[in-house]
Amino acid sequence: MAASRPPRFDATADEVARVAAAAPDWAALAEVNRPCVACPELAATRQHVVVGDVPAGGRPRFVLVGEAPGATEDETGRPFVGKSGALLDQLLGEAGLSRAEAAVLNIVKCRPPGNRTPKAPEVARCSGWLRRQLELLDPPVVVALGLSSAKWFLGPRTVLAQVRARPHDVDGRAVWATYHPSAAIRFGPKGAPRAGLLADLTAVAGTLA
Repeated sequence: MAASRPPRFDATADEVARVAAAAPDWAALAEVNRPCVACPELAATRQHVVVGDVPAGGRPRFVLVGEAPGATEDETGRPFVGKSGALLDQLLGEAGLSRAEAAVLNIVKCRPPGNRTPKAPEVARCSGWLRRQLELLDPPVVVALGLSSAKWFLGPRTVLAQVRARPHDVDGRAVWATYHPSAAIRFGPKGAPRAGLLADLTAVAGTLA
């Protein structure tokens, strides 16, 4: 069974979701995701669709979900490979986790111009890709990095300070919402976001042990 054709220019969220749902496996999903042009502004300015990284060995122990690619991610086509990614890798190691065991995804697969926050229609259009990724990967634990990701899983009224530091059951998965590594960088090595992110990753590691 082959994947469907990529979504057409300015496709609706429902159309994108139908294309994504028809992909039978990760390879087929990635193939049909990369040429997506459903979001005209993003398609016009991006270099790569950043589909995401998955473990070589199959099902991930956990999934990390950020907001959207940045400049380095757009250049390379891989998620979390810039400064935020370097800090994330460091904190994962300090928490006793390995990126090699994780899938690393974003709620929006294309870099927004100027690294702006993704617009609601962009998130809606791109949601079908992430939903299908989670279905195919079937992770027991998801770590939502940053408020945009936390809202995707827990709802638009989510307040990060009120939901972090504990798991939330979402579609049978434990979802942990925590700070984005970029916030940890912005507030410095002694700032609350870095300490909170490390604490949350350490708590997640405890549930996976």
